[in-house]
Amino acid sequence: MSVGVSTATPLPPTSDTNVVTSTFSLVDYVVFALLLVLSLAIGLYHAYRGWGRHSIGQLLLADRKMGCLPVALSLLATFQSAVAILGVPSEIYRFGTQYWFLGCCYFLGLLIPAHVFIPIFYRLHITSAYEYLELRFNKAVRVCGTVTFIFQMVIYMGVVLYAPSLALNAVTGFDLWLSVLTLGIVCTIYTALGGLKAVIWTDVFQTLVMFLGQLAVIIVGSAKVGGLGHVWEVASQHGLISGIELDPDPFVRHTFWTLAFGGVFMMVSLYGVNQAQVQRYLSSRTEKAAVLSCYAVFPCQQVSLSMGCLIGLVMFTYYQEYPMSTQQSQAAPDQFVLYFVMDLLRGLPGLPGLFVACLFSGSLSTISSAFNSLATVTMEDLIRPWFPHFSEVRATMLSRIIAFGYGLLCLGMAYISSQMGPVLQAAISIFGMVGGPLLGLFCLGMFFPCANPPGAIVGLLAGLIMAFWIGIGSIVTSMGSGRAPSPPNGSSFSLSSNLTAVTMATLMPSTAASKPTGLQRLYSLSYLWYSAHNSTTVIVVGLAVSLLSGGMRGRTVDPRTIYPVLPKLLALLPLSCQKRLPCRACSQDVSSEATLCPEKMSNGMLRGSRDQEAMAVPEEGAAQPGISPTFILQETSL
Repeated sequence: MSVGVSTATPLPPTSDTNVVTSTFSLVDYVVFALLLVLSLAIGLYHAYRGWGRHSIGQLLLADRKMGCLPVALSLLATFQSAVAILGVPSEIYRFGTQYWFLGCCYFLGLLIPAHVFIPIFYRLHITSAYEYLELRFNKAVRVCGTVTFIFQMVIYMGVVLYAPSLALNAVTGFDLWLSVLTLGIVCTIYTALGGLKAVIWTDVFQTLVMFLGQLAVIIVGSAKVGGLGHVWEVASQHGLISGIELDPDPFVRHTFWTLAFGGVFMMVSLYGVNQAQVQRYLSSRTEKAAVLSCYAVFPCQQVSLSMGCLIGLVMFTYYQEYPMSTQQSQAAPDQFVLYFVMDLLRGLPGLPGLFVACLFSGSLSTISSAFNSLATVTMEDLIRPWFPHFSEVRATMLSRIIAFGYGLLCLGMAYISSQMGPVLQAAISIFGMVGGPLLGLFCLGMFFPCANPPGAIVGLLAGLIMAFWIGIGSIVTSMGSGRAPSPPNGSSFSLSSNLTAVTMATLMPSTAASKPTGLQRLYSLSYLWYSAHNSTTVIVVGLAVSLLSGGMRGRTVDPRTIYPVLPKLLALLPLSCQKRLPCRACSQDVSSEATLCPEKMSNGMLRGSRDQEAMAVPEEGAAQPGISPTFILQETSL
């Protein structure tokens, strides 16, 4: 679930606001109301279709019968939040098109989940991503991962509901709490009653609305300023068209390497291990459909990013010909796009309402994903393991109650966000700080068979401590220097994921500050390297603790929870080189006990307990091709 949030607090409405609000006509209100009514209708349709016959699998995983196209559009909608719609054009308007190179990371950022994480999760036949942690480690690691995710999302969901409503109120005069309550209540109803299927199909509808709203702005805006060719020419003349910046310094905010490679870790944390996205993969009717849905997101994301960039360039060209008013020039960056749209679409009834519907579609899709994923992990990871004998009817009803509860909590968090002031930016940053350590925890389990439960828990804690140290240190440093408090490195975190969720759209003023030294230098690490830095911390610390505590000696590892990195890399070497490798000779020295295990391993039945056997349902192809039983045993004996 991904969002970019302004680092500056939106300004309150001024006395000039009525000039802007006069462009919001009755037709615009009707268009906006249609979005809410149709979203609610889609949710209620899926809720009452088969009411009373819903199982927990139908509610939380859409009965595992979704096609790849609706899943792909839902994945995109979760990524594309309301504040990202406002943040990306503002980023381009102020800093140029360097941010567009973030699209280079999308390919690897989706290829890795498609071929590493999705096959493992899907073949384990799990409901929550954190079930994997119990199958790989133990119940304590699962609970730690679940609690971390819940903390991340609860902090985030109130902010993502409140921040766009505040910006909209400042520009259009929309009643702040009316929009917050309307969004929160509508989203809660269709998410709690309709379950994941309702969320996915409303995401499809809301994605189309988002594309239509942005496309309308691009078409009308480019026509008004003389066409896209003129837009490009003006942007080039003013140095807005950025070249490839090859500076390898990770402390530079945006370079090609930061965006294209640091962004890969951010994307993998969002699309590989974030529960909101994993849940959608698991709802697919086949593993192939899940992988195809991940592939299908790539072109959609490129189109979405390009549209945001074009809006920024059109906005820049427009204001070269029609200078901003005093009120607009003093506005917070996240209000630029709203002012621009209200100026541009004045006199075209229905189009301002379409863009507001586009904006709120981003909020609805992100918040509904948060509700649904929180209800799922609470039910599957915190309740059902302790009360395994719940009937389907009681479990389904309890899941709906939990979703309603999270909806009410979201409204409460929105109110708390309104009272937080500068601390609001810290709350936004917390979401981004948690994504990297969770990614590191899953990578530790999948890629390193010698990692054990104590290593996983200590590694996760070390990653969270490192993330909060650098993140909060950056916030405190920026506040002490007299700048507006901002997320680490002056960036807002995309979650999502992750969330989202979050597209990191930085809205920090460009200032020629002296180069930081010491700890301040560390605090200036580019936000796109955060996931890489924090996940690496988890892996390094987790491996060190695992090796010091005896690794997996005396424990068994389910081979389906391991991705065989070393065998796959060795398979790329020529056969003559493979024969000379010492690890090939070592496989002959495996103990007699090991020679008895391959049959059990190939059937996917090697587990740490009977409970785990019951939780994972072996399917055809459960033993992954390329997994060597001797390799697993060699690694676990380290």
